[in-house]
Amino acid sequence: MRFVYGAQDWTTRERGQENCYLLTNGLGGFSSGTIIGSNARNDHALFMACTKAPNNRVNVVNHLKESVRVGEKTYSISTQDYIAKDRTEKENGYEYQLTFQFEDYPEWTYLVDGVEIQKKLVMKQGENTVVVTYEIENRSGRDATFIITPYFQFTKKGENMEQGQFLKKEGNKISSNGYSVFFWTNGEVEETKTEYVDDFFYAYDICDGRREYGRCGSNHTIQIKVLSKEKRQLVLLYSTNLLLEDPSDAKLLKKAKELFAEEVAYRKELVNTANLTDPMAQMLVKSANQFVSERESTKGKTILAGYPFFEDWGRDTMIAMAGCCISTRQFATAKEIFRTFMQYCHRGIMPNLFPEGDHEPMYNTVDASLLFINTVYLYFEQTNDMAFVKECYPVMEEIIGWYKKGTDFGIHMDEDGLIMAGKGLDQVTWMDVRIGEILPTPRHGKPVEINAYWYSALKIMEKFTKEILLDEETAKEYGALADRVKKSFNEAFWNEEKQCLKDVISDEEAYKKAEDQIRCNQIWAISMPFTMLDQEKEKKVVDKVYETLYTPCGLRSLAKEEDEFHPVYGGEQRKRDLAYHQGTVWGFPLGAYYLAYLKVNHFSDEAKKTVRRQLSVLENTMREGCVGQIAEIYDGLRPVRSHGCFAQAWSTGELLRAYEALER
Repeated sequence: MRFVYGAQDWTTRERGQENCYLLTNGLGGFSSGTIIGSNARNDHALFMACTKAPNNRVNVVNHLKESVRVGEKTYSISTQDYIAKDRTEKENGYEYQLTFQFEDYPEWTYLVDGVEIQKKLVMKQGENTVVVTYEIENRSGRDATFIITPYFQFTKKGENMEQGQFLKKEGNKISSNGYSVFFWTNGEVEETKTEYVDDFFYAYDICDGRREYGRCGSNHTIQIKVLSKEKRQLVLLYSTNLLLEDPSDAKLLKKAKELFAEEVAYRKELVNTANLTDPMAQMLVKSANQFVSERESTKGKTILAGYPFFEDWGRDTMIAMAGCCISTRQFATAKEIFRTFMQYCHRGIMPNLFPEGDHEPMYNTVDASLLFINTVYLYFEQTNDMAFVKECYPVMEEIIGWYKKGTDFGIHMDEDGLIMAGKGLDQVTWMDVRIGEILPTPRHGKPVEINAYWYSALKIMEKFTKEILLDEETAKEYGALADRVKKSFNEAFWNEEKQCLKDVISDEEAYKKAEDQIRCNQIWAISMPFTMLDQEKEKKVVDKVYETLYTPCGLRSLAKEEDEFHPVYGGEQRKRDLAYHQGTVWGFPLGAYYLAYLKVNHFSDEAKKTVRRQLSVLENTMREGCVGQIAEIYDGLRPVRSHGCFAQAWSTGELLRAYEALER
């Protein structure tokens, strides 16, 4: 699936900076910028390397200033905003940009006075390596010179370059602030006095109350002459690994070609393995893989929750895995991630954040462990891998045991068999925002989705214990507890007045009003492998969610009619946090909605037709924000522009599951 944009998509600089691209390298490193080539965030960078997978990221090459001299006149073809509006030198390259295209890597085309420039960019999987190529065809009657000025930061992701931070060039090695990068080019390199630019303007960050400016430095230029009626290629390769020793131009050009071919072949193989036919599903398969990364501290694979902000979290991983690894049939990767998490299971709780350096893992999540059991079941459904289930069984048994008798963060089974969680200021469900001592979405007590996960996990343990371990007595115990949970759930959670499920059952008076709020969490009580409601009630829940929460971009986290509904997400941190789960539209629950809708309509042809029709607008969603990706969140009232992470693992994975359900 190829996304093509033209000048109509950047009639203004502001419009051109609404959308961006993303490339990742499987180590946590990435390359990202807008479709007009600018950095609109301090997290945008041509080359964000990762020195220790997946979270020690370093903004190495921040920006390439590109210009072309045709005859005596020089034009900028790169684009970048600056705070100083009176700058004599402007970067308005979008005015000469013809197209932006993306399928496996980004491509830009520019036309200046008869000189056409085609720019391509790719990252190598498993390495901190980026290559940029320029095909320059001079059809004018004058000679031309193409000039690149690379700007570096050599700072940790999100930080700013220090005032006066020294850049050192030794041959093809650039160093600063304890970091180094090698570069190779067939262009002519001219060393210059270090120049600092202090006023890179990040248009997107300012609207979210983040740092609005950046500092970069440059100490050389690269240029290539293209005579009239001549066509030439310029290659620029950056790597933190010493790949080539004094390569000839021919070898460098060959290396660049190989890197592009490798990436195309790699992504094609992902699609072939997944074996899904819908073009959007195939694109989501490629996009899903961008979140899979090595984790050096655990010597295994993990899933990064979202770009550009998030790391790998237990809850996000267990939700995202179903689509990103199992729907895509990346079963070996799934097993590796499962093993990584099993290694760190503590008192029945999967880590929500892995250890980094001297830091201990964090376990502030009630759902990751239950989702682990459910996701192992999804893996087993597709693979019938009994040996791996036996490997996981002791950990799953441990989880159930601790949840029954009680573990950290107030997680325990109540007398009615339902799970309670949360105490004090601990927020342990996915609606976990805390502002000082304020909990915008207090869910202490019995959250609806947690008990849906709990019941399904008990039924899975009953099935595994009976069919794989052949232990019928223990299986009966799991079944009996599941029956008690089902009875208690129906008695406690059904809201007869609103004809849907309550969001949380709490004994704390301060949290009582949250009980009857209509939220998207109830949809998982319908979409899990094993569920507790009768068919009539399940259909009523799906209809209520559609009536009050559904949008083509995702489900609202709170119904519009509720007093605490926030129609817009944005502004400084506190304002954003107050809106985060109070009406803001989230992409990932939409996958569960489609699965639930298909289920309650018995996967009829008419139901499949409806879901396909509703999913068809996803192409527009994938064109907006980050090309080919699904974002984290959208405004609650009119979800027309994405916010938060421009690429979110569980959003991509869960919608991929909906496509899989239609085809399999």
